[in-house]
Amino acid sequence: MVIAIQVFYYLYFFSRLASYETVTSKTPAKNPISVIICARDEAHNLVKNLPGILVQDYATPHEVLVVNDNSTDETKYIIDEFKRSFDNLTLVDLTQEAKMISGKKFPLSMGIKSAKHDIVLLTDADCIPASEFWIQKMQEKFKGNIEIVLGYGAYRKRFGFLNLLIRFETFHTALQYFSYALAGIPYMGVGRNLSYRKEVFIRNKGFSSINQIPSGDDDLFINKVANKRNTAICIDPDTFTISEHKKTWNEWITQKYRHYTTSKYYKPMHKFLLGLYSFTLFLVYPTFLVSLFFFNWWMSIGIYLIRLSIQAVIYLKSMRKLNEADLFPWFVLLDIWMFIYYIITLPAIWKAPRKSWN
Repeated sequence: MVIAIQVFYYLYFFSRLASYETVTSKTPAKNPISVIICARDEAHNLVKNLPGILVQDYATPHEVLVVNDNSTDETKYIIDEFKRSFDNLTLVDLTQEAKMISGKKFPLSMGIKSAKHDIVLLTDADCIPASEFWIQKMQEKFKGNIEIVLGYGAYRKRFGFLNLLIRFETFHTALQYFSYALAGIPYMGVGRNLSYRKEVFIRNKGFSSINQIPSGDDDLFINKVANKRNTAICIDPDTFTISEHKKTWNEWITQKYRHYTTSKYYKPMHKFLLGLYSFTLFLVYPTFLVSLFFFNWWMSIGIYLIRLSIQAVIYLKSMRKLNEADLFPWFVLLDIWMFIYYIITLPAIWKAPRKSWN
């Protein structure tokens, strides 16, 4: 039964991303757009990454807003210096904390409210677009009823085991939220690369329903407002954003704890689907080992290999689309690693979230 459920998820959901083809429009849209970056003590990252956003190849009116959230470093002066060369750069300078609103929601709300254009494109100060066509290709997805576009926020490829684990977990999460969106049940996006209409934000009263939760400015908001009619995905490699991952194990696990504390607030259907997948994935190897010793061992191996074969095909195709194909030779070990990963992150279900967003 465990393998059957896993195979169902791979064939019904994850095969959608594996077989998804990006269609290039012959008459690309030219929507005005506002790029919003929230920063708190991110001067060093802004120096490195902001030029990659400011020099985007996009002739249509667009602006870049940096929300300086009570920084104590040189953020304000760096933005002022960049403004000398880029007229479309705007600084939203916050000098007071918002009471009763924890996390990133208040600075992001101020950025969205200050945006001149209806379409906002969100990223973080530690992210840089993979190409100069990030804005162009992300905004092209806003056609018809589309109000939300989910992008991919990748981590830079570095040598080391931690880099391998973090990038696989990022890919595995993206495999789920992209596939669910393609199946008509979008449930989350990542703030490193996310776009939606300002009108959606205003119509749903911003983050008012989740202000008490420190995280969730990306996934919980999308969980609330996204549906099968208004959501699209963008997996063109030119539209990926790239950032540096956490340098230590403890920093990464703390980050994942913060992220997972929001999942308990998802819609019931999303919690059921995500929970069933995670639970059966967790049981794959324990049940496989038990069946080897107490049941027909060759039949157990055969059933396991069926899942592994389907998984291999879908992983390879999906990893190629997300420029993560170098992970594929390790996918069996990484699949086993997910059993350990779920044990480590299980306390996030009841752990109280941190108040700080940065």
